Formats: sequence, C-alpha cells, structure tokens
Amino acid sequence: MDSTPPPSSASPFDMVSSALGQYMPVHGPPAAAGSAGPQGDDAARPDVSDNPPPADQEQILGAVDLDRDLRITRWNLDAPVFAGVEAVAGSPFVGLLPPSDVPTVTRRLRQVLETGEPHVARVQRLRRGDGSELVVSMSILAAAAPHEGLTVSLIAMARRLHLYAAETAIGTSLDIGETAQSLAESLLAWGDVTAVDLDFAVWTGEAVTEQPQGRLRLRRAALVPDRAWPDGYVTPGDDLPGDASRLLSQAIRRDDAAQAIVIPDREAIERVLGSPRLVRALTPGDQAAAVACIPLVLDGKPPVVLGVAEVWRRADRPFADSELFDLQELVVRTSHHVDLARQHQREHTQVLALQRRLLPRSAGDTIQTASVYQPATPDSAGVGGDWVNSFPLPDGRTALVVGDVVGHGLGAAATMGQLSMEARALLSAGLTPDEVLEHLDETVSLLDDVESGLAAGYSALGSTCCIAVYDPVSHHVEVASAGHLPPVLVPPDGPAGPVAIRPHPGLGAEFALREPYDVHAFCAPPGSLLALYTDGLVEDPALSIDEGIDRLTDAVSSVHPWDALEQAAQRVVSAVAPTRRRDDVTLLIARMIGYRKEDTTTWRLAARGDAAARARTLVSELLGRWGTREHIQDSVLLVVDELVANAVRFAGGPITVRLIRTGHGLLCEVGDTGNGRPRLGPGGLLDDAGRGLHVVHGLTTRWGVRWTDTGKVVWASFER
Repeated sequence: MDSTPPPSSASPFDMVSSALGQYMPVHGPPAAAGSAGPQGDDAARPDVSDNPPPADQEQILGAVDLDRDLRITRWNLDAPVFAGVEAVAGSPFVGLLPPSDVPTVTRRLRQVLETGEPHVARVQRLRRGDGSELVVSMSILAAAAPHEGLTVSLIAMARRLHLYAAETAIGTSLDIGETAQSLAESLLAWGDVTAVDLDFAVWTGEAVTEQPQGRLRLRRAALVPDRAWPDGYVTPGDDLPGDASRLLSQAIRRDDAAQAIVIPDREAIERVLGSPRLVRALTPGDQAAAVACIPLVLDGKPPVVLGVAEVWRRADRPFADSELFDLQELVVRTSHHVDLARQHQREHTQVLALQRRLLPRSAGDTIQTASVYQPATPDSAGVGGDWVNSFPLPDGRTALVVGDVVGHGLGAAATMGQLSMEARALLSAGLTPDEVLEHLDETVSLLDDVESGLAAGYSALGSTCCIAVYDPVSHHVEVASAGHLPPVLVPPDGPAGPVAIRPHPGLGAEFALREPYDVHAFCAPPGSLLALYTDGLVEDPALSIDEGIDRLTDAVSSVHPWDALEQAAQRVVSAVAPTRRRDDVTLLIARMIGYRKEDTTTWRLAARGDAAARARTLVSELLGRWGTREHIQDSVLLVVDELVANAVRFAGGPITVRLIRTGHGLLCEVGDTGNGRPRLGPGGLLDDAGRGLHVVHGLTTRWGVRWTDTGKVVWASFER
C-alpha cells in the first residue's frame, strides 16, 4: 500500500520538500511517535538509487520548519546552492539572517503566526558561515494541522529570477508607502542599506505630467533595514534637506536616458555633499562608503522623474558594472508600479475627503451623536460606499441616515455623495422617510440606466439605506429602510434589541419586486440610545447575522448614561467588529435628549371663526411667562394669527398649535387636516391670495411645511 499521504493532508513543509526532489534527505531531530518526522518522510519517498537526479539539474528550493518560538525544528537545505547556510535544530531561525534584517523578518514571522495569512515572495538575504550572503525569495506559511508553527520556503535567486520576483513583490500593493518599502527591500540584495525618496507630489498623489523647472522636493518614503539610525539621518516620512534635494535633482533630472549615478567612496561622498550636516542627513553610518543613486523615471518626452532610489555599501564591496545594470533594470521595471500607487493614493484621498464631508458634525441641541468609520483596508481599493449622516431639520427634528453603496472607489464615492445630499435635501423639504427612499430608489435606477449615459461602467443596484427621524417634543422616531439592517434601540428602562422593520429590497430593485416602503414609529424617551450601522460591523464568518446584531445590542447596552459618546462608539466597534474584516465598518450612535416639558406647549382648537383669536390669547400668555421680548411676541402673534386663519379657511379641524422654546429661539407649528401646500406667490398690493404668507416670510427666519398621516404642519422659526 502506498504510504504517501494525500495532498490535502500534506503540510507546507512536505509539499516544498517534495518539490525539491524526492531523493533529498530531510534533517531534523528525531520525530515523536505518530508525528510526521524525517523517518516518515523517508518511508514515503522512493530510494535514492531508484531516481538518480539529472546531472545538470540545478536545485534552488529549500524549506525550514519553525515552532511557535520561531526556532528551527527541521529543515531541507541540501541543495548545493545553500552550502554554508547552517541550520541547527533548536536554534532561532533569525540566526540565518544578517543582524540588520532580524527585526523586520521577526515581525513578519509573528504576523503570520497570529493571523494565519501567508507572507509570499519577499526578497531576503541569508548569512553563510563564511560571512558571505545568499539572496533568496522567502515565503512564510502557517504549518498545517496538526502541526503548529511555520514553514519558511526559500528559493535561491538567480539574476533573472531575482528581477522577476522583485517586480512581482513590488506590484502586490497599491499603497504608495508599501510599494516604496517593497522596492527598498528588493534593492537590499545589492547593498547594506537602501532608501527610496519620492517627489512630494508623488507622495501625496498629486498629478504628475512633467517636472517643473527647478529642484524636486523629496520626501523619504522607505528605508531598509529597520534599526536605530544616527541622529540627523533622514528616516521615512521626513523631507530631505533643501540642499540635498537640490543636489539629487541636478543629478537625476537629465534629458538623456536615466542612468545610475555612483559615488564610489566616503571621501567622494563628503566632497559632493559639501557639509557635515548633509553627510549626517544622507549617510546611514560610518561604514557606508559607496552609494548608487537610481532615478525612478516614467518614459515620456520629456521623461518624468518620480524620485530616486539609493543603495549604500561598505568600502570592501564596490559596485560592479553588471550590478549597476541590474539595479537600473529593476528600478525601471518597477517605476510604473510607483506611479500606479500614486494614482491610487490620489483616488484614496478624494474618496476619504468625500466621506469625511458626509460624517456628522452637529445634530442640534436635542440629540447627541457620534460616528465611527473604518475602511476594510488602508488602500483606496478598500474604501467603500458606507456613509452616515445626522443633521437637524429646519422644523426642529433630527434626521439620522446610514447607507451602503455597492462597490468601492470613486464610482461608489460619487454615488454615495449624490444619495447622501439628495436624502438631506428631501428630508429638509419635509418629506417623510419612506418618500425619501422612493426618490433614492428612482435615482439609483437612473444611475444604472445605460442609455442615460450616467452609469459609466458602475452599477449601484442593490445599495441600501436606512433613515430615522427623531421628534424631540413627542420623543417619537420614524424609521424606514431599503434593504438595510435594522437599527438597535436601547431604551433607559426596558428591553433592548433591533427595531422591528419589515424587510424591503435594496435601492434600484426590479419593478416587480418594488413595494411601498413602510414607516415604523416607536417611542424613544430621553436617555435612549439608537445605533445605526452597516453590515460590515456585524458580519463575521464565525457568526450568523442575528448573533452579530445581538453582540451589537449587548455592546450598546453597556454604554453608561454619562459616558462620552465618541469614546463609547469606539469601544462598541472594538468589541463587535470582526477581527479579520472584509468590509467597511460604520456606526452611528444617537443619544436622545429632547425638549424639557416646560419648554413646549400644545393646544388643540376647533376649526371655527374664533380659532385665530383664541390662539393669540393662549400664545400671548405663554410668551409672557417665558419672558419673551416684546417685539418677538408681536411677530409670533402675527404669524400664529395668519397660520391659524389659513388653516380654518383652506383646511379643516381640529387645528393643533404648538410652541417650542429652543436654545436659540422659538419654533411655532400649526397643524391641520388639509393636504394643500401653502406657496409663496408673487402677490401684488391688491392681490389678497397668498398675501398672508408674505407676512410670515417677512417676520420669520425660516418657515416650511411637513406632511403627516393626517394632514400637514406649517412651521416657522424665530430668533430670540
């Protein structure tokens, strides 16, 4: 019977060793009974004599297994190319590395241990016993069960393979900092210290067409290896001194083809830089005696210089012509990756700027809000269409809106901004949450209409939105949702849980699936917390959605009444958000405050001819008790008289008059059962129709209409 384990059960170490050639032995300590040790591997392999290796076959692959303490447990480094790389059972793996690389590689090893995500194809140096170095492509994999620890695969790098692997590694990220770091790490195969300095416009993602006259402004984007540098040396994030930028600009901004520039020894470096301050800023240490500067250039007429890469060496390792050719070839190959990262940085900046504009700023005096937005990944590819907003409505209520637009990047950001602004405008105009969602549904359908020319290759169908409007007088909240997860309500006394909203398809659903949007109303007494969120907060592969919402409910319930809401929102996200996020995380928490009972009064009047006079009397008495200034009282009484008279004349009863004392003024509301919309017409001196609204318009700071289930409410605000 064949004793070779099936591929699904093979560990990464076994698979890498198999790729080495089954005739190669595996070294390591004796295996425990039942474990996959060297003896088991030998039993599974044919005898060496049965499969002699071809004489001209070059073996370049090796593997090392590590335990959770990053110590070597077994290894397969018998290929001749690894001669002098001395692996010893029980010794730290980092003992195979140059000392300057130990912190960086240790961090990567522990990261794979913690997350399980592999770290693939990074250029790395190994230290031989004679002090020389071997350049390899190193991948770090989590060991397969039942083993614990890591498997490190090593591919010895021939020149062309090195260039290919380096270019592949550099192109794996669209983050400008990570791209520069990958380039610096790849260049380390040719030197002891490498740095990448980028034009400031490239670093910030600005447009780069052709370089302006004068010097480049350079900022250090990457530096390898990680270690403590001498005082004054330029490290990542720092701008190069002006004199240094001028010198490098003169060297790399040339009309002919880009060439590597070499300063061969320490004496020449000090002579070129000209001052001790520049030597300290640009020279990584006393042993650095030679440097090669290679410009990062985009082809064009004239060529566009993105920055410069620098490779430093000790005095006993001068640069050979072939090495300079390789350095220049690698930098030329990867310059376009730097430019792609720059373009992505620009898009990332634009998307985040738009999302910051949509974050809540102030929700008024009757409600406290706090929001958290965290993209799934730091690059722009991970910036999605999640958005939240909260804003006071002109009639004294507060709107809370959360949405999730399909997709990522600028297409999603543009749609997100359009839907957010449209929702705000419609809510401010007095439309109910369900009516606003109907308009947003039409907008999404229009954006996806190819014939309209607005789609531009992006579809927002299936986007979701949830709208809540809080009335601080009645302490009622109206919620409508289009395919969005339900808000979580935590009252001051009573059970907490998700609001019971009837499910509805997302925005832009097919006509056959569309149904009228429901409005769910509920009471949120002062002190209540309402949490609106996107699915990225509660979606965890290990849990169901209901379990995720329950966890959110528990976390919001733990917020104490006197906790600062901003810090509380951050704690909720930390407690609930999945560790390995696949989507953006968005949370909006609102704490209901409302108006005090003594700051608001409501009267119900019959729709009779004396209703206006009765309203003036009641309002006048209340304003007197509130100590309102006389000229404000006169304005309020005139407006109340006009609005009540219009309600009696054009609508029906009963008529509701409500007066609210706000933090900065007064708010007057007159409700009736009519469905006509008061409009401010041109109205001449002899035209009686609509003349009363001109009086209202002239005496108030703002007025408007909102619709209710039983009619409408005309409101007017006054500054005290």
